[in-house]
This record gives sequence, structure tokens and C-alpha cells, in this order.
Amino acid sequence: MMINPFFENTGPHNINYLVKSIKLNTQKFLDDDVTDIKDLNSSQKGELTFFHSNKYKDFAKLTKASYCLTKENLKSILPGSCKPIISDKVLLHTAQITKIFYPESVTDDYDNTAENIQVTEYKDKIEHGRNVLIGKNVKIGQNCKIGHNSIIEKNVSIGDNCVIGSNVIIRNSLIKNHVHILDGCVIGKKGFGFFPDKSSNIRYPQVGIVIINDHSEIGCGSTIDRGSLSNTVIGKNTFLDNQIHVAHNVKIGDNCIIAGQVGFAGSTTIGNNVMIGGQAGISGHLKIGDNVQIGGGSGVIKNIPSNSKVMGYPAKDLKNFIKDNK
Repeated sequence: MMINPFFENTGPHNINYLVKSIKLNTQKFLDDDVTDIKDLNSSQKGELTFFHSNKYKDFAKLTKASYCLTKENLKSILPGSCKPIISDKVLLHTAQITKIFYPESVTDDYDNTAENIQVTEYKDKIEHGRNVLIGKNVKIGQNCKIGHNSIIEKNVSIGDNCVIGSNVIIRNSLIKNHVHILDGCVIGKKGFGFFPDKSSNIRYPQVGIVIINDHSEIGCGSTIDRGSLSNTVIGKNTFLDNQIHVAHNVKIGDNCIIAGQVGFAGSTTIGNNVMIGGQAGISGHLKIGDNVQIGGGSGVIKNIPSNSKVMGYPAKDLKNFIKDNK
């Protein structure tokens, strides 16, 4: 699946034009065209990527991108086929170039293409409540239900046997089969990505989507942000309780159980069969292994290996937590 199927790519763009647009034009390259900008893992030949932190060195070593925005001290990690573009503001320059490729990905105004379901092809195909709106480029499978006052905004695909509750908003999302999304959820809106500035904060384009896999359930009042340069993913048979926030680029594995009011910061990966207690907070850019159990109210600020049980702030081995809190 391509990372950004719902946003129009304005490329290809000449690499020297892109470099000049971010005021790094003291660096000169061959007269190449670049077709897209993606993360290290998914980028291909003829595309541009970015590498800003040593924690992603394993991905950087294997990237297939032709060009990479990176720091001087990281450029040697890249393969010989990937030409470095040296920047002291990698993330800011990545955002600026992404906006050139995808100018419509920064804002999330209301969807003015949405029409009352009564005037769409789904009028008699699905069971629905009152005041349901359907946007452009929406596909809905068989045996689905949609509750009152819900809006399926543009660029959404919903599989078979899905139930969408009342007062739900969905856009830029791929919902697989047998998925339940309960009342009051917001799925697929832009993530909280920006660069603080004293005069005006600079928004980071969000060109990914949300993917919710088969037999999953999203609890009432939960929010799942779409990805920035990768997708936000909920695994198969994973159940989210009420009022959970999943930030952009988060990947949650299969068969996970997440209790109420848990928050996931951006770009964290959660393994399979993970259980997380209520009101826990998971920091960004972390990797949580398989079969991990995290106690309620915990604060996770570092990676957790598979088959661990942790609790507390900062979260630590459960046995040590119990010993320290007798």
C-alpha cells in the first residue's frame, strides 16, 4: 500500500529546485528529478527521505532513497547510492519540501464535498441513522451500519460488516472488515506536528493515512491521527477503550488491549499481544515489544523488550516497582 493514496503528488520536482527552495542551494547535484518524499524505510530509488537522529541508523543504512536530508555527523551512515543533503534543520526542511509535494496536506478544514447520505449511492445499501453525511471518494462495504450525526469525510474506505457509531468523524482512513468504531471518535485528522516559532508556528504536512485492521474496536471519544510521512496503524483484533489518543505514525500490533485514557505520542511502535492499563502515557519514537504488560498510570519513556511487565514513572520492571513501593 502506498503511503499517501489520498493526496495529490505534484512531483516530480528537480532536486536542485527543492534544495534551492529551502535555501541550501550552495549544494549542487546532477539534474535529477525526484518523484516523492518518504521515510527511510519506505522510500525508493528516485525519491527523497530524511535522517535526523542516530536512533534510526539501522533504517538509514538500508534506505533505497536517492537523496536524504541529514546532518553532517550522520551522512556517513547512508549507503553510497543515497546522496546526502546537509541541513542543520532537517525536520523543518523536510516539512517545507513535503509541502511542495503535497500542498493540500497541511490543513483539515471541514469537508465541503460531504452530502446527505439520502442523495448518495449508499442511501439503501447500508443501515444508517439521521443526519449522516458522506464525502467524495468514499467506499463502504456490505452489511455496515452508521449512527446518527456521523460524517464519513472524503478519502475513506470501509470494509464489510463494520459498525460506525454516532457523532463520528472519519477521513483519510482505510477501515478493514468487522471493525467497530464507537460514538464520538475522530479518525484520520491531521496530527500535532509543527515547529514552534515566536511569530507563527510552522505546520508539518501530514500525508499518511490511518489503517484499522480486521476485527478491531475503537472506544468512545477516541482520536487516531493520520500519519505524517508514514501511516498510523491499528492491528488485527486490537481493542481500544474509551478516550484514547493515538498520535501520528504510531503502529499498534495485533491482539492488543488498551484501557481508557491511554496516550501514545508520535512514531512509537507497539508489538503484538500488548496490554496497557488505564491512564498510562507512552512517549514518542519508542519500541514496545511483544507480550508486554504496562500497568495503569505508568509513564513509559524508553524502549521495553518483549515479554516484560512494567509499572510506575518512569516505568520499570514490575517486581522492582512492587519492592520499591511496599
